Amino acid sequence: MKPRALVLAPMRGPEWDRLRKLIDVHYDPAEHSPHQAADLARQLVDTGARILITESDEVAGPVLDLPLLVVGCARGDAGNVDLGTATDRGIPVVCAPGRDADAVAELTLALILAVTRRVAVGDREIRYGTVSYRRHRAWELAGRTVGLIGYGAVGHAVAWRMRGLGMRVMVYDPEAAENRYGLDVLLAQADVVSVHASASAGPLIGAVEFAAMRAGAIFVNTSDAALHDMDALVGALRAGHLGGAALDRFAGDWLDPSHPLADMDNVVLTPHLGSGTYDTEINHTRMICEDIVRILGGEGPLHCANPGFRR
Repeated sequence: MKPRALVLAPMRGPEWDRLRKLIDVHYDPAEHSPHQAADLARQLVDTGARILITESDEVAGPVLDLPLLVVGCARGDAGNVDLGTATDRGIPVVCAPGRDADAVAELTLALILAVTRRVAVGDREIRYGTVSYRRHRAWELAGRTVGLIGYGAVGHAVAWRMRGLGMRVMVYDPEAAENRYGLDVLLAQADVVSVHASASAGPLIGAVEFAAMRAGAIFVNTSDAALHDMDALVGALRAGHLGGAALDRFAGDWLDPSHPLADMDNVVLTPHLGSGTYDTEINHTRMICEDIVRILGGEGPLHCANPGFRR
């Protein structure tokens, strides 16, 4: 009998078609709040699935008590999976590092331009007939400096796009070979500060760091809301120290419409659009499906998240 998979992440592309010839699939990628472990375990039992492909559901406790063959995590990491327990139970966890690097980099570029060229404000003014051309003059990005905090796959993808605009790129990432500046130096010199670090780095940008930025600098975060202090950001914007900000991530992926940022026309806010491309889905599908095929064929996976995993 073919093994059965419960698939809760969106999948597309030729590798997905190939995998579906090898396994039976219960496919339910509809958008929903992440399943808690107990509910997810019940779904696995009800469907008889021994393969799980998820994006953000809680893979822990009763889920890992089941005889799973493999867990596929459609993310760049497997932060929603209890990797220690999975490893102890001999369950390989495969993920898709860099799946959304280009997608997030493109959104980062869009947000920077939207803030510096006041694109959203101009759009609203056209729609409501309140156009004031002269007050929308801005500095060009060419010849200016962008500081990237975090230099993984997304940081690299942002860097070459910024260089293509004629910008000087500075990097702060203690784990990167390109890390040549302290955070204080980067903040003092960058005209645009863009965050691309992992949430595990903890809070990085607070009142002290915002104050250390150049007057008129732009702050962008497409990575994780936990990496900056929202109240400190509001304070720096209200004081006129920062020239603007753009955010794609919020706690719980939701911002109260009455929040002070929502009333600032030098701020652009988007609802976690960074990884939302069909290409991202194709990328994570390719990596996860290839690894599942390898595991079912007795080979080791290429993108295994388990530390030191040995099957």
